[in-house]
Amino acid sequence: MKHIISALVENKPGVLAHVAGMFAARAFNIDSLVVGRTENPDMSRMTIVVIGDDKVLEQVRKQLAKIISVVKVQDFADRPIVARDLMLITVSAPPEKRGELLALIEIFKSKVVDIGPKFVMVEVSGGEAKIEAFIDACRPYGIKSLARTGTIAMPRQARAED
Repeated sequence: MKHIISALVENKPGVLAHVAGMFAARAFNIDSLVVGRTENPDMSRMTIVVIGDDKVLEQVRKQLAKIISVVKVQDFADRPIVARDLMLITVSAPPEKRGELLALIEIFKSKVVDIGPKFVMVEVSGGEAKIEAFIDACRPYGIKSLARTGTIAMPRQARAED
């Protein structure tokens, strides 16, 4: 089962290597790892997707909490969250197929970010299922290349806090 964990960490050199080393040393598999600065320039947020049972998840949380540069660990299990992935994909788009490809892009609420005589580069954001569905829909046209981020996630705020 996939679990999403958020770790607020000090924004300094070596933290990512330390966290990744902890995962490797304990043979935990990382399905996705995204790191970026937060509203506080001294902190970064790691969003880690781990595949495993509840026992694995508990060990990951405990081991992360032991790392000195990790300030806070949040497990998003059983919490309402907003989770998104981002992908850039370059698809073959000869003139005779371009119209139907552009319609497909619109259906997926995606965005053309580059265009050439024989290709279209598209930005797609959304849940992992949407990203996978777009990839499948583009296969018949010919995928030239693609790059994806991992999952980023944040808990939904309680409506009373709005």
